[in-house]
Amino acid sequence: MTDKDGGIQAELFHADTDHEAGGNNIQKFGFDINPPVFFIASGLILLFIVLSLAFPDQAGTAYGDAREWVSEMFDWLFILAANAFIVFMVGLAISKYGSIRLGGVDGEQEFSDISWIAMLFSAGMGIGLMFFGVAEPVFHFYDPHLGATGGSEGAVDVALAVSLFHWGFHPWAIYALVALGLGFFSYNRGLPLTFRSVFWPVLGERIYGWPGHIIDILTIFATLFGLVTSLGLGALQINRGLEFLGGSIGFFPAVPFSGGVQVGIVLFITLLATGSVYLGLEKGIRRLSNLNLSLMLLLLGAVFVLGPTLTILGMIPQGIGAYLGNFFELSFFAGQGDAFSGSPSYAGAGDAFLVDWTVFYWAWWISWSPFVGMFIARISKGRTIREFIGGVMLIPVMFSFAWFGAMGGSALSMERGGETVGTLGGVGEFYDADGELTGAWEELWAGPISEEIWALAFAEDTAMFAMFNELPGTEILSILAIILVTTFFVTSTDSGSLVLEHLSTGGKHTTGATGRVFWAVAEGAVAIAILLAAGADALAGLQAAAIVTGLPFAFILIFMMFSVYQGLRKEYRILNSDRFQERIDEMVDSGDIVVESDRGQVITEVSRTDDGSTVSETDD
Repeated sequence: MTDKDGGIQAELFHADTDHEAGGNNIQKFGFDINPPVFFIASGLILLFIVLSLAFPDQAGTAYGDAREWVSEMFDWLFILAANAFIVFMVGLAISKYGSIRLGGVDGEQEFSDISWIAMLFSAGMGIGLMFFGVAEPVFHFYDPHLGATGGSEGAVDVALAVSLFHWGFHPWAIYALVALGLGFFSYNRGLPLTFRSVFWPVLGERIYGWPGHIIDILTIFATLFGLVTSLGLGALQINRGLEFLGGSIGFFPAVPFSGGVQVGIVLFITLLATGSVYLGLEKGIRRLSNLNLSLMLLLLGAVFVLGPTLTILGMIPQGIGAYLGNFFELSFFAGQGDAFSGSPSYAGAGDAFLVDWTVFYWAWWISWSPFVGMFIARISKGRTIREFIGGVMLIPVMFSFAWFGAMGGSALSMERGGETVGTLGGVGEFYDADGELTGAWEELWAGPISEEIWALAFAEDTAMFAMFNELPGTEILSILAIILVTTFFVTSTDSGSLVLEHLSTGGKHTTGATGRVFWAVAEGAVAIAILLAAGADALAGLQAAAIVTGLPFAFILIFMMFSVYQGLRKEYRILNSDRFQERIDEMVDSGDIVVESDRGQVITEVSRTDDGSTVSETDD
């Protein structure tokens, strides 16, 4: 069982084991660690970094080859799995299992609805929206899918539709599945809050042995490098913003775009994250997440008001409509055809679109799912499955729609008006003043797409600031964006450290701050080492490594669907069982609770009243 009471169901029907979460841990110098997992994971991470720094060229080639192999050989798996996850989660939400509560009938919520929404959004992809909110729609505007011509009016809706597709229901279904699996087996079955617990139906007691250790080690490996990659990329974007401000504000010092500045940025973010770690989940991550949400709403509102407001209002519903109208075509596109229909001379671009965009994103979200899913599970106790799935899959997605509509819509409006957002990304030069393709476009598409298009796809460190440059209040918007990127990375580092601590302590819910500080410092140290050694090339290698980890986790998530379904079936039987009803009757007879239930209904909530009694809510 966990080191924390899991409620009535976990008390009566927990997994048949005498093991406690972290029962074999070592506590020294403020650390609380599961030795095999902590030391092996740390050693493998150190070995990986040393080899990458010692042989950067060979490592970069190996990472690139591995990424290409995974993308080309298993694109079908990512496509089918991502769609299966959506169907599965929606099915659970509308089924009878939707009334089951994480933590059991007496599970209590630890956070308000607003704080919960802010934290799950900050941990999920808030920082990604800062990176791609402008750059991706602009890219797809010039290189559109769905038969549109690049740079045309029809490409506007397509650009938003494809962007919303990559940041919409699919990624949040992945996160919801992982969070539900981890939360259910921990809170409702009394197992540790680690990935190993999901394998209980297959491994049984062996999750506490080497099979379980290996699962958690792999999860730590993927989680840390996903965080490190994003931390490094965030440093690049913050540096670019500071460079922009230094050239546009008289009193603002000139800041060069350099590795030294980026190292300083990582150190600063790590210092802030360490302070947040010491404050804990309630005071640290919660407050920063609420600040993130407030700043993001402020920035979104400012762009909405200062930008082409009426155009944005029109683009949001049009983009959503184009996304939903082409949902199945986008979801099941497998590269068989010309995805870049506006490109005049590149054969096989459809497969390039699939590999460079959709498969990349699906693998990336899956590789991030242990981190995001475990954090969401940690903050979601006490919520029904229906409420949980609805919140995770709808609220952040709707905000993403608004974000891409405002940020991407403003940028697309500027592109149509001949402004410079696209040219900073290297795309706008392919169109003349009349919107006609130039010879440079023909030259680009005459050869392989990968290097050129991949470079354009990662123009995110400049695109947002280029857009701000065309709006009133450029400096204020840029400063606000830099602050927001910084706070997003602090919360990502902080919440990531919390997840890594859970994994390295065998799933204990409560430990000291020392372990979280260690992982926060480790994330910063690894990012600094990579920035100093090889800059962007090494970070690209780490990114490829993170993508490759999506392959084994795709199989894990497929199994997780089966495991979660089996667990929920058993849970529903528990709620209808004689033994459970006998336990409730005993508590009623002793005066501990007051149950309000109609015959034939299932008890789904038990909550304490001021006088110590308990009132239960029921659901069919």
